Amino acid sequence: MTTARVGGISATEVIVSVAARELAGKRRVFAGVGLPTLAVDLAKRTSNPDVELIYESGVCGAHPSAMAEGIADSVVVSGAESVVSMSALFGYVLQGGNVDVGFLGAAQIDRYGSLNTSIIGDWDRPTVRLPGAGGAVEIMPNAGEIFVVMRRHDPSAFPAELDFCTSPSPVRARAAGDGIAPRGRGVTKVFTNLGVLSRQGPFDELELVSVHEGVTVDDVRAQTGWELKVADDLTVTAPPTGEEIHLLRDVIDTVRLYLR
Repeated sequence: MTTARVGGISATEVIVSVAARELAGKRRVFAGVGLPTLAVDLAKRTSNPDVELIYESGVCGAHPSAMAEGIADSVVVSGAESVVSMSALFGYVLQGGNVDVGFLGAAQIDRYGSLNTSIIGDWDRPTVRLPGAGGAVEIMPNAGEIFVVMRRHDPSAFPAELDFCTSPSPVRARAAGDGIAPRGRGVTKVFTNLGVLSRQGPFDELELVSVHEGVTVDDVRAQTGWELKVADDLTVTAPPTGEEIHLLRDVIDTVRLYLR
């Protein structure tokens, strides 16, 4: 595999390549739509050929022959290990503790990893209405851990307080004081156009663990709505390899559905 750099690498290609590498060694991944779909496809071709892909449409053990353009795309169904009902997927596969990583996107994330995919602005008169939770409200507490991809890293996407909480972190769930404690650790990795953030324990804050080439800690802190912690062993992200770029552009997303 070549490690040569390719000119004109986009922020999306960096985000997806780094996220795909982090899937190495993970067994079962519940893949959300958008960039998570692109990242799991790349991981299956590079860092983790044996990863078992699960989609919200009820597909378990997917072996897509091409990039999935949605969770119910025919390519995720053909050749899959099984296709189950929604109640079986969420009741037995997810809530049964059989998912290692839930891979999600979001419009906003807070310092503890709570997500907003519902509205931007005031509830009664929102600036933007978003698709809502989908399966994320179930994936957050029941997957072993959560990976999140964010195209933008700025104060509006990383606010001190969410405009609305769609998927509460373990911290927020504990503060509510009701119901059953989440099974999983919540968000453990966040991949953005500036770097990578991480949380170790279920009640820890996100901290910056890696910055992309040309990005400084001050750049990231200036674009974060809270006082961001920085890891003592902060690293510079390894750039995408020539092989990763080739796969993304020429094999996986040839129609540029997600790459932009």
